[in-house]
Amino acid sequence: MKPVLLVLHVLSEAHRDQLAQHFEVLYAPDAQQCAQAIAEHGAQVEVVLTIGAIGLSAAQMDAMPRLRLVGALGAGYENIDLAHARARGIGLFNGAGTNDNCVADHAFGLVLAAVRGIVHLDKLTRQGVWRNAIELPPNVSGKRLGILGLGTIGQKIARRAEGFDMPVGYHNRKPKAGVSHTYFDSVLGLAEWADVLVVATPGGAATRHLVNAQVLDALGPQGYVVNIARGSVIDTAALAQALHEGRLAGAGLDVYESEPLPPAELLDSSKVVLTPHVAGWSPEAVQATVDLFLDNSLRYFSGQPLITPI
Repeated sequence: MKPVLLVLHVLSEAHRDQLAQHFEVLYAPDAQQCAQAIAEHGAQVEVVLTIGAIGLSAAQMDAMPRLRLVGALGAGYENIDLAHARARGIGLFNGAGTNDNCVADHAFGLVLAAVRGIVHLDKLTRQGVWRNAIELPPNVSGKRLGILGLGTIGQKIARRAEGFDMPVGYHNRKPKAGVSHTYFDSVLGLAEWADVLVVATPGGAATRHLVNAQVLDALGPQGYVVNIARGSVIDTAALAQALHEGRLAGAGLDVYESEPLPPAELLDSSKVVLTPHVAGWSPEAVQATVDLFLDNSLRYFSGQPLITPI
């Protein structure tokens, strides 16, 4: 008999069919369906597939007494109660590495779009406005790129920046071994140096509003901020005020605190480029993370070590 798998994130029918070759799949991609599925079938669930933004709480785990394994699509797992899962002896893994290139591509797309004002220029062009009537956008090449969180994704963003002759600096809790980029021991110091600040740090309570009014002011009126990490890392109200008052030149956001609703404070600003939390999602990336979920799960049930344990 196949183990029962509870899926808490949107997946295509083709991917659900792929999972169904190995599991009895319960598909509950929103909060209401999740609550109903756990209430009706929690006693049978052995595996949960979620994402960092959705997570899995201690109460939800306790409503599934046979739960043995929790996997997260993508790298994030900030809303999974790891301590409770470990106390229960539940296996934990994520999709690390499956969407790194996709996120880095999108991040740099937001850098280009924000600095060059591409979305706003498109709108003006459709209105018949020619270049003589607008303020020309600055270069991207040669700008100093600060990366907040130089993990695997951050390093891939840095590689793309090098192709644009951009000096790269970064801030982590400590310097990263084997990295030649300039290290800054504070977010504020990095922002004071950078022309463009890319947020690539994990979410959660420890990084909430790490990019605040002081950091935005350090970037200054010619500075830009791009966020492909978690919306909670940037103080949205402070960002809106800085943009509206001209204390920051622009922003590119794939994530924001109001998700899934767009950030109301920023919708009237032509200085902001918004995308709907898709940096890590492409057909290639989703297929890779579903494949990795299956590889991890099958290894777990056959007594082998997980490939990407948390």
